[in-house]
Amino acid sequence: IEIELAQVWVSKNERRVERCEFVDKGSRFTHRFCHLVSGLCRHMSIQSVARHLGLRWETVKNIDKAYLHKTLPALDPSALTDLKYIGVDEVARAKGHDYMTVVFNMVKGHLIWVGTGRTAEVFSEFLRQLPKQTAAAIEAVAMDMGPSYQKAVKECLPQADIVFDRFHVMQNYSKTIQNQRRIEFRKANKAEKELMKGTHYLLLKNADKLDEKQSLKLQTLLDNNAHLNTLYVLKEQLQALWQASSYDDMMEQLESWCEIAEQSQMLYLKKFSKSLRRHCLGICNYAKHKLTSARIEAGNIAIGMIRKRARGIRDTDYFKLKIRQTSLPDDHSIFYGSTCSSLT
Repeated sequence: IEIELAQVWVSKNERRVERCEFVDKGSRFTHRFCHLVSGLCRHMSIQSVARHLGLRWETVKNIDKAYLHKTLPALDPSALTDLKYIGVDEVARAKGHDYMTVVFNMVKGHLIWVGTGRTAEVFSEFLRQLPKQTAAAIEAVAMDMGPSYQKAVKECLPQADIVFDRFHVMQNYSKTIQNQRRIEFRKANKAEKELMKGTHYLLLKNADKLDEKQSLKLQTLLDNNAHLNTLYVLKEQLQALWQASSYDDMMEQLESWCEIAEQSQMLYLKKFSKSLRRHCLGICNYAKHKLTSARIEAGNIAIGMIRKRARGIRDTDYFKLKIRQTSLPDDHSIFYGSTCSSLT
């Protein structure tokens, strides 16, 4: 649409232009159009929206970025209260590029902060902004076994327990199984290699997830390979750790498991056992708090969908805004407002 706006010359080099309520100063797009574009970008790729509306890719991205920047509620750590359990993890804008730290309220399950980087200093920045009373009330922090976030918690939240999630422990053990299977495959004869083909994921899956044919194939492999059989039995025993009734009971079971693992002749299993012992306090803290990072993983799945839909996002600030958007429900009022920021 084309609109003639009234102009008044104040002096030779100064003029006043009539205000237009449905478009921002300097913008060529109305508030309602910006709202439409941002709404589409929440569920479609930027490229798809650009093709649908006949706009450039950069124009669609800039409209959505400006709209989110103005309408998303601020993530202000200094205003947070009633935090008991929090979770922290890292996400990447694209594989190997521009990592960010995301922090979740593990009780309510929503995002409470996003920071650029994945170092101890970045997480410490968030923790230092918390009100003293709020920080003192935090009982535990869920995370993976990386050292940087542990350092930040020990410095800023000395009273809080660090809890390593079962998912990350079992993920590391799965890598141990994969590495040992490669070793076994390399030294196997032709018949043994044929037996091992197609068993990669059978070794990693839980027994109750296998059908009858898969169970039979796996059992045949275990009967013919002592090392893989040992790894599989230890995997089931390791999973049983999280059923322990108390911290002391879990610690005792973990120590017994490590003793058995270290008696084996498998290098990767011994390495995993040593890692388990180094992180035993954080692992066994699960028995105190029953805290898992399931909410973090759910958030990471949503963030992964953003990356997949966009095939990577080049603008880090825009990616942070999209991460914040994922923590809000689809019917949140900010997406149905009537304001939009200027694109300048």
